[in-house]
Amino acid sequence: MSQKIAIIGGGNLGTAIAEGLLKSKFVKATDITVTKRNIGTLKNLKAKGIKVTNDNVAAVKGSELIILAVKPFQVASVLEGFKKVLTSKHILVSVMTGISIGDIETIAKKKLPVFRAMPNTAIAIQESITCISSKNATDAQVNYVRDLFSKLGEVVIIDEKLMDAATVLGACGTAFAMRYIRANIQGGIEIGFDAATASLIAAQTVKGAAELLLQKHSHPEEEIDKVTTPKGCTIAGLNEMEHQGFSSSLIKGIATSFNKIQKG
Repeated sequence: MSQKIAIIGGGNLGTAIAEGLLKSKFVKATDITVTKRNIGTLKNLKAKGIKVTNDNVAAVKGSELIILAVKPFQVASVLEGFKKVLTSKHILVSVMTGISIGDIETIAKKKLPVFRAMPNTAIAIQESITCISSKNATDAQVNYVRDLFSKLGEVVIIDEKLMDAATVLGACGTAFAMRYIRANIQGGIEIGFDAATASLIAAQTVKGAAELLLQKHSHPEEEIDKVTTPKGCTIAGLNEMEHQGFSSSLIKGIATSFNKIQKG
């Protein structure tokens, strides 16, 4: 099931998706069209053979899969601009935060397969976690969209009601992880490392820890037990972090972000 893809919105996310799909060879460069008002900023994509244009209507007409990667406040005007050329051949995929499938259907006023996909910024290096939900889609269409985003990282199919939670855990979670790494670097400097070395050790350690869970499907506590010896330095450090509210503050932060996104 090979389709031509139009990415409406050539910002950071839209271009990252285009480059990831090209790098993974999911589609040919000539089967991808990226739109933006100022196409001058898309010279790098054009040089790689990807079509670039400021004409959304033409891009939609020439494609089957439409990825909406504009700012949420732009969705109404952008969709209004090309909804007349949407046909039964089209699949709509939104990667916009806070825009529901119902919102898109209300604007489009057509019954089409509609997907919501919530990636994170690691999509730029094909290491995203992307949560996907859909409506009016066949199994083949769901599999195609899942395969597309699997070229850009890991994919989880979820109910749309969990999309706000997915945003917090998977997208905001990148910032939370970065803050932990930053604190780890600062601690490394305090105990003697230069900044560059501390940064490398901290980042690679987190990467390795994550890969242990992903590849072995183990529980975090199982891996923690392997490095916490009786009366050792690891358990002493962990206990001090917990006394200072490490786990509880992280959980509260996640809950606070979720409450914020729910209230708008």
